[in-house]
Amino acid sequence: MTAIPANPPTLPSPPSKTPTKTLTPSLYSLLPNLQFSTKNRIRCDIRSFGSPQEWTVDCVTGGDPIHIILKPPPFSIPMASNAALGSSAKNGKKVCLFFCAEMKDLAERIVAESDAIELRSITWRTFEDGFPNLFISNAHGIRGQHVAFLASFSSPGVIFEQLSVIYALPKLFVSSFTLVLPFFPTGTSERMEEEGDVATAFTLARILSNVPISGGGPTSLVIFDIHALQERFYFGDNVLPCFESGIPLLKNRLQQLPDSDNISIAFPDDGAWKRFHKQLQHFPTIVCAKVREGDQRIVRIKEGDPRGRHVVIVDDLVQSGGTLIECQKVLAKHGAAKISAYVTHGIFPNRSWERFEHDNGGGPENGLTYFWMTDSCPKTVKEVKNRLPFEVLSLASSIAASLQI
Repeated sequence: MTAIPANPPTLPSPPSKTPTKTLTPSLYSLLPNLQFSTKNRIRCDIRSFGSPQEWTVDCVTGGDPIHIILKPPPFSIPMASNAALGSSAKNGKKVCLFFCAEMKDLAERIVAESDAIELRSITWRTFEDGFPNLFISNAHGIRGQHVAFLASFSSPGVIFEQLSVIYALPKLFVSSFTLVLPFFPTGTSERMEEEGDVATAFTLARILSNVPISGGGPTSLVIFDIHALQERFYFGDNVLPCFESGIPLLKNRLQQLPDSDNISIAFPDDGAWKRFHKQLQHFPTIVCAKVREGDQRIVRIKEGDPRGRHVVIVDDLVQSGGTLIECQKVLAKHGAAKISAYVTHGIFPNRSWERFEHDNGGGPENGLTYFWMTDSCPKTVKEVKNRLPFEVLSLASSIAASLQI
């Protein structure tokens, strides 16, 4: 170690905002490899980062104690931080993902989004009487692991076999359990309008609220764009509902359009406006409403102007598609240049998607330019694949992110 001068040179003071480290003469012995000179800068090596890096040390005197200011080399710390963050993201929480047969394609896309997620299999069999005969492969291998199940309750006939697996997985000594149910199918039956109505949405919420607790605590339940906002309060305290949305996928897609600066968002009713307007508030908005004329209910524009705009009708789900078609007609009548549609859940019972035509550049009165939906309803995705105007926006990246929570 080089000896430290008894009378260090007087150097100019740095700006007052520069952070300083004060060292008393008794601490000089703690500064190995520092070489003082008659200049106001000293060079030293710090080898704790794995390779030598040069730091600049400003020495400020003029009295006792001496002030030493350590300045890191440019970008050395941010680069180390970014590397750590990248390593953390790459080596995120390891998740074993099980899935029902309908969700195989989406499950494979989720795994492609993250190295931290791996697929696990279930054997879906039936006994001769038609009841499920199920087997979870390598059940011992998931002990202490984070486990998830990707479900599709597309019909009452497949719910029971999946519930059997959902109730079994948390009891295999897993570290945590997440149930991903992109489409909550009973959401449209959420209230009683007269005595005798059965609110099946509440019934399903109670069933899911009683999934056994895993080693990590209550089950996490991931649902996208639940139909009625009040349904989030149907779930009990033994489950942790996580309500996600497909709207960010739509926003990303709209930014890619050549006329992205000419987009207006239309809501077919007040319910859709309540659900989504805050996520889409930077777009000009059109709100439609159903009104009764005699024995008919027709759609009218309640507020907003579609003239000359590419209008995108946004809703959480579509079944027969009648409301969307009526919205298309009224928007075209009021001068919309193009009309497209987005729904998170394309249900389309009885192939009702066949009602929607592509405009083929002939104008909005002839059909839709785009009809976007997510892959929350896998049967519909297979039916509309490669058929205009339909385009599927995958939930894979959103689900992969949710599994890391």
